[in-house]
Amino acid sequence: MTVALGSAVVVGPVPYAVLVPEAPEDLAAWCRAACLALPGATVYQPFGPESEAFRVHGKIFAFLTQVESLSEHPIVNLKAEPRELPLLIEAHAEVHPGWHMNKKHWISLELGPATDLSLAAELIEDSFDNVVAGLPLRLRSTLRSLGPGESAIVP
Repeated sequence: MTVALGSAVVVGPVPYAVLVPEAPEDLAAWCRAACLALPGATVYQPFGPESEAFRVHGKIFAFLTQVESLSEHPIVNLKAEPRELPLLIEAHAEVHPGWHMNKKHWISLELGPATDLSLAAELIEDSFDNVVAGLPLRLRSTLRSLGPGESAIVP
């Protein structure tokens, strides 16, 4: 969904909408913000500052990194339905089989200037939903009470 707010354009499912970046180099920051806007989402850097894993209740739903040998642009690995994977890869040039992930369940989305941010926002939310669907009911219910970007983790 795309929404105009004054001079700003917002892309993504409302209420988890994130402002469109002004420059291509801001796409990683846009992706980070989109992931962290989801209820209960947290981030950690398992391999150092070059990569970020986004989790909900300890389960990864997105992995953002820059791999120069793969692409000049950042990539985000996202969980997808196995039956949808081939269709996504065939229909979108920026979608590839998951880099360093199980190719049956994961895709890599290249975050370049030509990337459709509405598609990216939808894939991020779908990945989050896929992971949440696999959580025990008691954990899923804690997410319902959270607003966008609120964490279920107590420091």
